Amino acid sequence: MRTVIAVGLFIGLIAVEAACSTAPAVLPTPSVEAVYRTITLDEFAAALDQPDAYTVINVHIPYEGEVPNTDGQIAYNNIDALTAALPDRNAPIILYCRSGRMSEEASRALVALGYTNVVDVPGGMNAWTDSGRDLLMSESGS
Repeated sequence: MRTVIAVGLFIGLIAVEAACSTAPAVLPTPSVEAVYRTITLDEFAAALDQPDAYTVINVHIPYEGEVPNTDGQIAYNNIDALTAALPDRNAPIILYCRSGRMSEEASRALVALGYTNVVDVPGGMNAWTDSGRDLLMSESGS
């Protein structure tokens, strides 16, 4: 009986929260099934050695450098530009940013839109440089 009451209260709280909250203006809310995967820095470095195997996007704003062999730099919260730059919803995509927060948000948003092969690099460029690897700086800053 307590379990039934607890479940009922939980569902009620979720309904109240959903009714009172507003959805993000830019990023869609991922579904329960929405999943992306993460990779280690060594896996990321190996993927970068296969330039045709992945589309690698730096989603950090403002521009603060990039990992070598990055295919593009698109703001994490500009989902329209991001989806326009990606090959298709099943293509292997790797996202990174400076610390991992922006790429995580972009990864969740893409998966919520139906992208099936999204990979995030936790720790991003900070972890990359902490591991002794170098960043490139674009002449134009983008």
